[in-house]
Amino acid sequence: MENHKLVLPGNLNHYGYLFGGDLLKWVDEYAWIAATLEYPDCNFVTLGMDKVLFKKSIREGTILKFIIEKTKEGNTSVQYLVRVYRANHAAMNDVIFSTHVTLVRIGQNGQKAPLPEK
Repeated sequence: MENHKLVLPGNLNHYGYLFGGDLLKWVDEYAWIAATLEYPDCNFVTLGMDKVLFKKSIREGTILKFIIEKTKEGNTSVQYLVRVYRANHAAMNDVIFSTHVTLVRIGQNGQKAPLPEK
């Protein structure tokens, strides 16, 4: 799955760079969307991210490109690799951020629930 996001003034810290928390929010959201589209009628919550390392700084007006790929499927959880690039930058192979996001399916009672069989 692919998604894009425009970095706006409200996403910047007092130095004029993208808040890391905003990027993490978008990474989490796009991984959740990928899981929800792949497993309709399932409810997911984020279990964790494997690492948080910001490799490049981002300024206002940057268009970010998010590539989301499923890397693992368990009994109750699914994991996605999320890579972030500058979409309006010549070096599209230059990853500015990447992490694995693990989401777990929950049932009506808030407890883990098995993923549906495909």
